[in-house]
Amino acid sequence: MNEDTLRALVRETLARMESTTAGRPQPDAGALLHVTSHPSHYQYALPPSDGPCLIEPAVQCNHCGYCQSHGH
Repeated sequence: MNEDTLRALVRETLARMESTTAGRPQPDAGALLHVTSHPSHYQYALPPSDGPCLIEPAVQCNHCGYCQSHGH
C-alpha cells in the first residue's frame, strides 16, 4: 500500500464517519471520549487475601488487583 492509497483510505473513512454522525452534536475537541467496557477490564470477585499472592505465592499479597483481572 503506497502513501496515496493510504491517504485515500483515511479520507474515505473520515467521510463515512462524518456522514454517520451528521445531525448529532459533536463533543468538544478537549472532551473525554466515552469508552465502552472491554473484556480485558473485567475484574473477578475474589475474596481479599492477607496471605500469599495468588500469582506469585513466594511474596505477600499487596492487593495490586492483578489476580482479579486478565493481567492487561
